[in-house]
Order: sequence, then structure tokens, then C-alpha cells
Amino acid sequence: MELGEKLIDFRLLGADDSYFDTKKIRKQKKIVVFFTCNHCPYVHAYESRIIQMQEDLNHIVQFVGINSNDDTRYPEDSFENMKKRSSAVGYNFPYLRDSSQEIAKVYGASHTPHFYLFNQDRSLIYKGKLDDNWEDEGDVKIQYLKEGIKNKDYVPRDTFPVGCSIKWL
Repeated sequence: MELGEKLIDFRLLGADDSYFDTKKIRKQKKIVVFFTCNHCPYVHAYESRIIQMQEDLNHIVQFVGINSNDDTRYPEDSFENMKKRSSAVGYNFPYLRDSSQEIAKVYGASHTPHFYLFNQDRSLIYKGKLDDNWEDEGDVKIQYLKEGIKNKDYVPRDTFPVGCSIKWL
């Protein structure tokens, strides 16, 4: 996906055993679609920041995590393990399974995590990494995603995602 393109809607099964449909997100909210998984150390480093951002900014944004990894070669990313991780870590956003990898492919996702921020018009205004320091939250200088969520006059931006590669079938 390129900046300015419209959200590609999807309906996927979540770790809570219910289907989640992007069409049901209130139009007043921005949407963060991010590709994630259970086993990636980059994801683990960012999890608490993602959870905190969803909690703090719930009134203006909805995060949606998608696991598209091959769970045959990477059984830690299985649907059952998604349920366990979501519960253990306390995800406060839908955590969805893209077993066909169709959604990851149409979005052009390459890493976990890989973030896509859509404004209220459902246009892509940011894609890439969460911030400029995955290893040390205390040393973050640029909060790319948070700036896009909070700033009404945000200038669309594209950064290279930092993380593990998506594990393709």
C-alpha cells in the first residue's frame, strides 16, 4: 500500500474466537492495522508501548493486530498460541489470524511489527515502524506512529519497518 490509498477492509477471526470486521470501527476513529506475531523479539519489545497507546488514545484510534505468519514452520504463531499470548500479555486490541496471508500480501506487509495508520477518511497517512528505538523505550526521540495518531494536520510519512520478516508459506 502507498500513502493516500484507502483502507482495505477485512474480516478475520480473533484470538477471542469472534470475527472482527474493520467496517464496524466508528468513523470518528483513526485505525492502526499492524502486522505482528507471537515469537518476534521486536514485537515483544513494543508490546507494552502498543497496549499503552491503545489505552491512552482509545478515544481517537483503534489498533488491530494481525498475525499472518506461517504457523507450520513457526508453531509458536499458531492460533491457539495467539489466544495464550493475548491473554497472558493483556492485549486491549483485536488480535486476528490471517492464515491465508492474503491481508498481509495486499497491504504489502514485510515485517513484524509493521504499522499502517489510516485517518478518519480511511486514507493511509503513515506506514512503517512505531518509533525510533525498539530496544530502549526511555531513549525514544521520535514517536512516528503516535505523532500521526495525535496530530490532526499530520503530513503523511513512510518509514522502513524494523522487526522480524513475515514468515511466508
